[in-house]
Amino acid sequence: MRSERTIDGPGKIVLSFTVNGTGVEIAVARHKTLLEVLREDLGLTGTKHGCELGECGACTVILDGAPVLACLVPAAACTGARVETVEGMAVGPALHPLQDEFAEAGAAQCGYCTSGMLLAAKNLLESNRDPTRDEIRRALAGNLCRCTGYLQIYEAIERAAARMRGAT
Repeated sequence: MRSERTIDGPGKIVLSFTVNGTGVEIAVARHKTLLEVLREDLGLTGTKHGCELGECGACTVILDGAPVLACLVPAAACTGARVETVEGMAVGPALHPLQDEFAEAGAAQCGYCTSGMLLAAKNLLESNRDPTRDEIRRALAGNLCRCTGYLQIYEAIERAAARMRGAT
């Protein structure tokens, strides 16, 4: 476990980590999860509260290069870590190709699962620039969608992968 500083007695700690490329130092209650810190303390509401049991994937973020369920990660374990949320995907005013393709394909219907799906897909495409449909399914296995039936999501990821490879 990374080191942490305790302040104001045993109930609060100071976290120092990087979120979307920006260093953050914040005092939070020791019991908070990464999800709670992102949403409540940092105002990054793209990461969604879903089941809070680690079953839906709505809270997926990238932690030190790997997708994790932020509802299950103690914030105290994040000192020194690099966290990426959906807010960090766009580069300036330009959306990430995945974000563009999700919009084009209708892959973001109600939108509740979208941020988790986008980050899981981004992580996949960073290590596999030309995934098969089965590889996409496996990468998204922990992310549930109740609106799309997944076909639009898979197609959006395939099109984004092609764009990122320069195939389109």
